[in-house]
Amino acid sequence: MPDRFTVDHLETWRREGGVVIENFFTPEEVAAVVADFDLIHGAAQGGEAALDRKKKGEVGRFHPAQFTLIQPAPIDCSPALNLIGVRPDLIRFAQAALGTDDVHVYQCQAWAKFTGEADYDQPFHCDFSNHTLTAPSEDAHLNSVTILCYFTDVTEAHGPAHYVRRTDSAKVGGPELSLSTDRAVQARLQSDLRPYEQSTAAPAGSIFPYGIDVYHRGTNLTAPHGRRYAVMSCFKAAANEAIGYHAWPFHHHQPWARIFDHATPDQLDCFGVPRPGHRFWTLLTLARAQVRYPNWDLTPYRQALGMSATGPRLARARTRG
Repeated sequence: MPDRFTVDHLETWRREGGVVIENFFTPEEVAAVVADFDLIHGAAQGGEAALDRKKKGEVGRFHPAQFTLIQPAPIDCSPALNLIGVRPDLIRFAQAALGTDDVHVYQCQAWAKFTGEADYDQPFHCDFSNHTLTAPSEDAHLNSVTILCYFTDVTEAHGPAHYVRRTDSAKVGGPELSLSTDRAVQARLQSDLRPYEQSTAAPAGSIFPYGIDVYHRGTNLTAPHGRRYAVMSCFKAAANEAIGYHAWPFHHHQPWARIFDHATPDQLDCFGVPRPGHRFWTLLTLARAQVRYPNWDLTPYRQALGMSATGPRLARARTRG
């Protein structure tokens, strides 16, 4: 078992639907990702005071401003942030959690929050409603795992996610209760879940894997000049067509070379790129792929075909006109 997580972490995730794993990433990995966040946002701190429009005691709500600073991969920055969501150890956790070696990442996004930018307080909700068109499966292997990764220290004043353990939420109601549009039902649900909520506050470099059937909510940043840098990476079994979020090819105008030029075949496989040796790869598809990504090291794919490291290439002039 890799040192970054244990059997106990996996068992807790399977039983409770969520687990905090502190110091999963190294200080060097954290520093590189933070540098990218700072570059993207041009700021390293938020405002002096939090925005809080709620009446006293009222449960938070969803506001569009909460999601303004979400950026899906790829991002115009270094490989540090672009590839942290498919870090080999994250992939291994997803493989172990879902019980398969063949996993895909179907959502990977960076999310910066700053004190005063928005009221980040949310109601308890489950993610299955916008990750699948049906409902959470009784078989965890047919669901997915979302991994929330913190790259700044997250105290209670820095907007940690709060969640309810599965064994506790079962005392209140199943995830389907979150679908009710009856205000009285929703108010009672929120009130009944609050005594059970747990915090994910943890040091920079920690992660919180959780399931799509787990009640959770965002909380407000109240620390003066506070910030929270996080990455959300969602994994599913590659063959599971019932789960989805991003259609990566739809975002083809994004800087995908930032990922292809630096990723391993295992990391690219998480985005749906066939592995070396797959029947998709032929002399022609290799040449075409090299035209699209001139700096992509296709050596493992060529070698799987018994070719030299360079192999034939299509002239770039053939892609013009």
